[in-house]
Amino acid sequence: MSRATTPKAKGAPALVIAPGATIGILGGGQLGRMIALAAARLGYRCHVFAPEGDPPAGQVAAATTHADYRDHAALERFAKQVSVVTYEFENVPVETVHLLEPLVPVRPGARSLEIAQDRLNEKTFANALGIGTASFAPVDDVPSLEAALARIGTPAILKTRRLGYDGKGQATIEASSDPAEAWQAVGRAPAILEARVDFEREISVVIARALDGTLAPFVPVENRHVGGILDRTTAPAPITPTLAAEAEELAGRIVDALDHVGVLCVELFVSKAGGLLMNELAPRVHNSGHWTIDACGTSQFEQHVRAVCGLPLGSPERHSDAVMQNLIGDDVERWPALLADPGAHLHLYGKAEARPGRKMGHVTWIKPRSS
Repeated sequence: MSRATTPKAKGAPALVIAPGATIGILGGGQLGRMIALAAARLGYRCHVFAPEGDPPAGQVAAATTHADYRDHAALERFAKQVSVVTYEFENVPVETVHLLEPLVPVRPGARSLEIAQDRLNEKTFANALGIGTASFAPVDDVPSLEAALARIGTPAILKTRRLGYDGKGQATIEASSDPAEAWQAVGRAPAILEARVDFEREISVVIARALDGTLAPFVPVENRHVGGILDRTTAPAPITPTLAAEAEELAGRIVDALDHVGVLCVELFVSKAGGLLMNELAPRVHNSGHWTIDACGTSQFEQHVRAVCGLPLGSPERHSDAVMQNLIGDDVERWPALLADPGAHLHLYGKAEARPGRKMGHVTWIKPRSS
């Protein structure tokens, strides 16, 4: 797939949200913060809707509403003050989007959330598109877990169907494990059992889809995790051009099938046999795309703003290769040394308290493009 494909016919053009308008962002984390910064560069204001006080995105937005995502009155007031709504994380309640959609354009729409919020829906959706995944089975109690283990075998990973991220809501099951203990470890919540994939590397594709159907994938990248949290992303991934093109094509099938507008990330395993298996979807800008701020003419955040506002997509081509490192917890205390490093591009998220496992910022090193 080329980096920008020919638009597909989608009927009458949708309304363009011109610069000067206000973009509503559901969620106040660092992803919302970086969306707001990119939006300001294009002349937009942002209004953040988040339940917590002093969210990172609110520090750089024109306005912030502090309210619960199920507060209908607050959502209706919010809708009257913005021209389009987007979201910065996938755990926004779907009913929030359903309430907003009759009042204001919401991009991406509810379907992307409905699929990505539930790991069972996600993998079933991928398989229906002919995209491979690890073997999986739904789990609702200990007997169904035991039945799934009998079919899938061990080692396997039990994951909550909803709300798990950065390694949370998961339990690894070996041949000697007690299924009842694993069920307890995930809080006895509706779950999915997945066969553990013997993979060569983990990669991801961040792709943007415009209102008119234009697709613009960034180059696939390699991701390394520590304790279930993304530690380092390398762009481009050390894979063959053929496999990179296959990964981009796969991501394109997913965003088209969802009718997704905006940026979406597809996380993939490269098996030791050289094939691709989809791991997870994130219907939003993604940690593994942070390197694009410093290494591409159009970052994933600007691309998302362009897409949700109905603007033409920018070029996703990179001018440099890059390595992005997350600053987790006390890692952020390295900021003086990183600022003194002429090759480092430091991004801090404005979070007051460093806690273990909490993403406090990231740093990107760039170097001349390899190919």
